[in-house]
Amino acid sequence: MRTSSHLVYLIALPLFSSALLLLLGRIADKWGHLLATLVSASTFGIGVSEFVAMHSHTGANRAATQKLFEWISVGNLKVDASLLLDQLSICFVLLITGVGTLIHIYSIAYMDHDKDRRRFFAYLNFFIAAMLLLVLGDSYLNLYVGWEGVGLASYLLIGFWNQNPVYAVAAKKAFVANRVGDLGLSLAIMISFAQFGTVSFTGVKAGAPHASPAALTAIGAMLLLAAAGKSAQFPLQSWLGDAMAGPTPVSALIHAATMVTAGVYLITRSNFIFDASSTARILVVSVGVITLLFGAIVGTAKDDIKKALAASTMSQIGYMILATGLGPVGYAFAIMHLLTHGFFKAGMFLGAGSVMHGMDDEVNMRKYGGLAKLMPITAVTFGLGYLAILGVPPFAGFYSKDKIIETAFNQGGGKGIILGGAALLGAMITAFYMTRVVVLTFAGARRWKDGSHPHESSVLMWGPMVILALGSVASGFLLSMGSSLVNWLQPVVNASNATGGKELMKPLVVSLLALAVVILGAGYAIVKYRTVPEIAPEQVSVFTKAARKDLYQDVFNNAVLVKPGTILTAGLVATDHNVIDGAVRFVGWVISEVSDVLRKIQNGYVRSYALTMLVGVFIGAVILWVVTA
Repeated sequence: MRTSSHLVYLIALPLFSSALLLLLGRIADKWGHLLATLVSASTFGIGVSEFVAMHSHTGANRAATQKLFEWISVGNLKVDASLLLDQLSICFVLLITGVGTLIHIYSIAYMDHDKDRRRFFAYLNFFIAAMLLLVLGDSYLNLYVGWEGVGLASYLLIGFWNQNPVYAVAAKKAFVANRVGDLGLSLAIMISFAQFGTVSFTGVKAGAPHASPAALTAIGAMLLLAAAGKSAQFPLQSWLGDAMAGPTPVSALIHAATMVTAGVYLITRSNFIFDASSTARILVVSVGVITLLFGAIVGTAKDDIKKALAASTMSQIGYMILATGLGPVGYAFAIMHLLTHGFFKAGMFLGAGSVMHGMDDEVNMRKYGGLAKLMPITAVTFGLGYLAILGVPPFAGFYSKDKIIETAFNQGGGKGIILGGAALLGAMITAFYMTRVVVLTFAGARRWKDGSHPHESSVLMWGPMVILALGSVASGFLLSMGSSLVNWLQPVVNASNATGGKELMKPLVVSLLALAVVILGAGYAIVKYRTVPEIAPEQVSVFTKAARKDLYQDVFNNAVLVKPGTILTAGLVATDHNVIDGAVRFVGWVISEVSDVLRKIQNGYVRSYALTMLVGVFIGAVILWVVTA
């Protein structure tokens, strides 16, 4: 493994620029956004140069490390602040900085009239720096620092317009939900140190084959809990829809390039834990299947365009989590879908922002309609992302999502049928709700108010959308050509060209089945939403009502977690007040009462003091007589 002195700049540049913009305050208002964008683009350039450098080496020398300083040295715990750039982390570096730079460019126009645009860009760069530290740390403890930084950055950006109480609450909800997942990562690190005496990836990987099954399962379960928090997976998915409170570029960054991808990275990076624990893999697969269906169902009933896309993200990340539980080759397909998803989901979120920009920030799709004629570039770029997420050949999602479905079926037996069937069902529901979004927004008759004047966005907004749309078309083919990504990731995740397990269905059969269910889902949506009322009907099925309420996830959390937690907290407060503080107050009361009695002895009369002395001498004499008798 070679060393590199340039890795630190990937983190230092965006972190320093973020601090500079915050410290300079209003002085940087006129040029802060330009500095932030230039820094992000420079970071992408460093990432590309490192990617090229990796290709000039072979074998183990492709990975590069850089030790910054000795961080912790306490007893047996020794941790260096070191960075690791290998075949897995470079994929994330290019995604984070590449898509992040496009979002920066888009944001220059989108946030043009916001008085706090400088602060917004400072937070964006802090977000990118934290995510880069997360994927470049060479140990779980280094990763944890970036993990917490991402949580803080998301809180700041989701609640950017915190003068609106609803937005402030949404930011707090995301922060609290992520703290639950962070507890899982903390426990996983502690168990790893107790079991292996180290928290480095190489140390844990070396010790995993010799660890007890119980320890491996515990570590895997805690890592999965952490991933569920960051990647909005069951049962910690409730924050993602409310996170749409932030500016739309934030939604694109969170959903496509940074926060929600962190959980997939964590599991893939920890492949040696999950490969060694079948129980942990079963948990991963279960969470992935539940979430991909959960998010898809929720997406069918959302009228808010951003919340519909948020439900879509939840579902697509579910596919990735499912893939990571399907064996070595599944990790590669999870990363492939993550990268293709980065293009088409970022493009669609920016497209949604473009629509909102032209519709006076209206988010209700029932008040759109016929926008394709007035916003042709937005409609075309959004449409290409739509075809990619549906998995229509030859668009990007066809190469990545079909491989996950195929690998699921190839698990064999009843397990393969259940997992593959669930993935196919998710693809059909995805086709339905995404077609619903496209039809309600760009097709049909106009339903907007007379005062609205929808128009195409500026080149600073549609330029990045065009680039992302090109990625939605070509990225899947490029990543799958000659199994290039699978071979690239093989040294990290031990992947191979095999699909894993017994081939239950031929790839062509799986693709035809996937295309058939997509046509069914999309066709039903077209028929159902050719005409649509501007106001959502109140009389709907129980199924639709449940989907509108996110399948009652907030109701469940309130009943199972919030109310019992409130009762427990009230009980602890009462115990603290009445028992602990009560004991302290009782001591004080006793001293006070005794003092009141003793105080009467000190009355200032000499005769009283003489009498007291006489009594004392008498008592002393009696004691002495008793002792010596």
